[in-house]
Amino acid sequence: MELVLEVDDEDAVTKAALRRIADDGDMPADERVHAESAVTEDTAEALAYLVDPFDLVSEVPGVELTQASWSSERIDYDPESAEWDLDEDDVDEDDEEDGEAGAAG
Repeated sequence: MELVLEVDDEDAVTKAALRRIADDGDMPADERVHAESAVTEDTAEALAYLVDPFDLVSEVPGVELTQASWSSERIDYDPESAEWDLDEDDVDEDDEEDGEAGAAG
């Protein structure tokens, strides 16, 4: 699963993350300071505090989240561009190699 987001209001995302951190009564003070700094400096960090992969799939029948990772980067997203073919990851590299070998033989 891959998710592409466009953030229209970075300030709103940051403020929401700061509210979530402030509402977390179990977070130690030193961790709170670090978290507040991180979400203030980087919108991707703010999103990480707001979006929980488990929450995204926990109610989906037949799905169990076994591992999740979070990474982000700023990009110029153009859904019309051929570079954004969402199905490109569906091809297994082993299948490509087998196909190339078969075509050459």
